[in-house]
This record gives sequence, C-alpha cells and structure tokens, in this order.
Amino acid sequence: MAYEAEIIAYSQKIFYYLLCHGALSDLDTGVNDLYRAYVEHEEVMNLVKNQAEIADCKIERYGTTIYLMPDIDNKYLGFTKADLKKELCKSNATDRDYYLAQFVILTLLVEFYDGQGSTAKSREFLKLGEQQNIVSERLKTGLSFEQEREQDDTNLYTEMYENVLDYKSMSEAYESLRSVEAGSRSKYTKEGYVSIICNFLDRQGLIIFIPEDEMIKTTAKLDNIMEYKILNKENYARIMEALGAAHE
Repeated sequence: MAYEAEIIAYSQKIFYYLLCHGALSDLDTGVNDLYRAYVEHEEVMNLVKNQAEIADCKIERYGTTIYLMPDIDNKYLGFTKADLKKELCKSNATDRDYYLAQFVILTLLVEFYDGQGSTAKSREFLKLGEQQNIVSERLKTGLSFEQEREQDDTNLYTEMYENVLDYKSMSEAYESLRSVEAGSRSKYTKEGYVSIICNFLDRQGLIIFIPEDEMIKTTAKLDNIMEYKILNKENYARIMEALGAAHE
C-alpha cells in the first residue's frame, strides 16, 4: 500500500516524539498537530504502530494521551532484569532481592488502585512509612499462608497456587535490611530501600515522590495505564491472589 509523503512524515515525527518523551498528549505545547494527525488519520496511526512493532514496542492511547510501551523483552527501550537489579537493589543482589523489589512495587499499586467502583484509584497519596508497614504486613500474611500450604499434606493447593510469590525468600531479603533509620537513603535500610524504589518510579514518570515530606502520589500516566490496561477484573483478581489478600 502506497502512502502520501505527508502521511509518512507525520508518522515518523510522532514515533520520534514518542521515543524521546514516552507519551504524546493533546495538551503538549507545539505538537498538537502530531496528536491530531494520529487520532484523526488511520493511515498515520497504522504507520506509527508498525514502526513500534518493529522496535518491539506497542502504541496505546488512553484518554487523550498516546503512550509508547516497550515489550517486556525490549532490551533497549525498557529494562532488563539485570538493569532493574542495578537500579533497585544492593550491589550483591540475588534473585530474592529482585523479587522483593517487584513485590514493593506491586503492593504500592494495589494500595493506590483497588479496582472497585467507577474508578480504579482508591486514594490520592501514601506516606513512605505507611508503605513500609504495608510491605511488612503483606509479607507476614503471605509467609503465614505459605507455611500453611507446606503443612497441608493433601496437596489441594499445589496446582491452584503454584505461581504464588515466594514469600519466604522475600521475607528473608527484607529482614536482612537494617531497621529504619530516619532520613536514610541507603539500600541497606528498609526506609532507604523503599525510597530508592520510589525514586526510580518517579524517574519513569509513574509516581511523584517528595522525599522531604515522605509523600507518594501517582501521575496521570500511571492512572491511565492502571485504569485502561492493568486492572480489568481478571488481572486484579490475580494480583490480589498473589498478594494473599483473599486469605486475610
């Protein structure tokens, strides 16, 4: 299929803008024509999506914002497991440290978005200390449930919960961190560990983290992704099951 030069040029400009900024909104100054070209011309949209597919990405529009979303295996535009270990964990991190970091992020998401009612979002802000307490409580609950499963000799839970998180390893990793030290930003303390994860999410444009006030807020980007992409009924049930919430 042949495309007009103007259509091709617009698609290239849009894809390059998304590569540079990650998102394109109808409110972005000076690029309203790019946004309109994408939403008003199917040919432009298709070309942009084709370029994204070649680059191992997807293009999603939620509300009035278009997002570039790297595929899970994209080593250049996303983060590999090794990258995330380096960003989120201490220098000698093992897999249990990596999975603990993912668990901290997962608990934060569940705390902000309960998937119920007319909107998925359930609160506007979260304090850092509260997030630490939530992580501790979720780990205790999950570990208790895990121990119950190990003691059950009927194996009724084996197939149903074979993909449940490894709470024993994550609990050991969390408890290996030193006790809270006020204002600490070290990866070797609980407070510092959670702070570093929050700073990482802030840099990705997913949350707003204010260290001085120990305040965590979500961004419109994360709200849109959770509302439109993540928290359908099936995904929410799987997340809550993994956290052991159904057994509290």
